[in-house]
Amino acid sequence: MNRNLLLAACAALALSVSAAQAAPPAHIAAAVANADRPAADKERDAARKPAEMLEFAGVKQGDVVVELLPGGGYFTRVLSAAVGPNGKVFAAVTPADLEKAKAAAKGNVIPVPLAAGAFKTPEPVDVMFTAQNYHDFHLKRLNLDVAAVNKALFDTIKPGGTLLIIDHTAVAGAPVEVADTLHRIDPAIVKREVEAAGFQFVGENNALRNPADAKTIGVFDPAIRGKTDQFVYKFKKPG
Repeated sequence: MNRNLLLAACAALALSVSAAQAAPPAHIAAAVANADRPAADKERDAARKPAEMLEFAGVKQGDVVVELLPGGGYFTRVLSAAVGPNGKVFAAVTPADLEKAKAAAKGNVIPVPLAAGAFKTPEPVDVMFTAQNYHDFHLKRLNLDVAAVNKALFDTIKPGGTLLIIDHTAVAGAPVEVADTLHRIDPAIVKREVEAAGFQFVGENNALRNPADAKTIGVFDPAIRGKTDQFVYKFKKPG
């Protein structure tokens, strides 16, 4: 074979292998591509990278997942499709929002109350998922015992199960009080608190990092909203 043709063929093969490696699992790709997802959700995919997040969390078909404080349900809908009809998604909402969430729930999504320190799902879960919410555990108005909350979360997950935390990054060394002022948190605080509850740190995904974010203004400021630097930490419950 002509040397140039051989090099071109090798390059094409390498690109093909690279693309295959980069592609998310079929069930996750299908969940993100689901035609039933609202257009507004799909418009946020470039910023929130749902396929990368679910793949990093290790979400499988048939899994039992709990999403803490799902908000408008952006990730809930993708998780529901990804685990499929044999899986479940417990949507953990505040007690005040429980009845509304139940009325809106569809398919394999089951709303449950998120009661601080006494949280428990109807059954142990394979994956616990929370996006842009962990810093809220430190809001002054909630006055939570964060160690007790994390212990309750730990007890809800199956041995060997996963906890995935996505949140807005604060400047390294920032005190927890920035949760109230900027709605951010220093990732080192999260890692320390979660490990203290018994979890093992598995690793970090940098897909949501934004080095252009100085981390000194609130996440709702129009200058940075939707473009914050976010850390993605994965933890495992031993067993």
